[in-house]
Amino acid sequence: MAADLELAGGSLKIYVRPPMQVLSVQSLAKRYGSTEAVRDISFHVGPNEIVGLLGPNGAGKTTTINMILGVLEPTSGAIHIEGLDLAARRTQALSRTNFAAVYAPLPGNLTVYHNLRIFGLIYGVEGLRDRIEELLIHFDLVGFRNAKCGVLSSGEQTRVALAKAMLNKPRLLLLDEPTASLDPAMASDIRRHIRAFADEGKGGVLWTSHNMYEVEEVCDRVLFLSRGRILLEGDPKALAGKYGKRSLEELFIAVARDTGLSENGADGILGAGGAEDAEPAA
Repeated sequence: MAADLELAGGSLKIYVRPPMQVLSVQSLAKRYGSTEAVRDISFHVGPNEIVGLLGPNGAGKTTTINMILGVLEPTSGAIHIEGLDLAARRTQALSRTNFAAVYAPLPGNLTVYHNLRIFGLIYGVEGLRDRIEELLIHFDLVGFRNAKCGVLSSGEQTRVALAKAMLNKPRLLLLDEPTASLDPAMASDIRRHIRAFADEGKGGVLWTSHNMYEVEEVCDRVLFLSRGRILLEGDPKALAGKYGKRSLEELFIAVARDTGLSENGADGILGAGGAEDAEPAA
């Protein structure tokens, strides 16, 4: 943690600066005509932190991720990646980022090695040959080096996608449903790899999932979106109890079903659960 020194009144004072956030999103909005896909949301992801971005289909999760990736231009608001303004310093900011999702498979007609090499060249990875070998070993892909990605199983393709996402040693890793369609053993293995990424370096992860068991196991903090707004935020192991729910899954269902939440914040959940001490996200 960085510190500033200041001499005042003959004495030395030390001011400790908090670590820079890996991702900072401020008043982010995306509108399509009169439709508000994302409505003035603010949040952050810190170093060594995995943050779950949760909500029903159509809540604005993928739109948010696409704006962070620079695929969509926000209507308003700001995105900073390690302090770099995405709008002003796009190339430098995105060089610190990578992404994996089940709906964005790698080219199936290329081998595992060729996929990693091509993306590594796109990212400008130094020492690319050694980096590929390191990732093949790390994700147990050595035996699939020359296999075409299109013939791999879902679990194997997910491991290749994560290897691709780690090529440039990103500080911000964006994962959209990374374990969807995987069997429990393979999903557990993928979660272990992602947790290790967050714990061992200085990076952070923004993770979307509909698997609440997975979210409770992996995420340090969660954000609940509904109709483009952040309604709730907190520790996934404690948040459900705050709102009078027995599980995170029950809380998720309440967010998804209560049509009044988008206008009334967490009032619908509080009314259903009767938890008076809970506070909605700012």
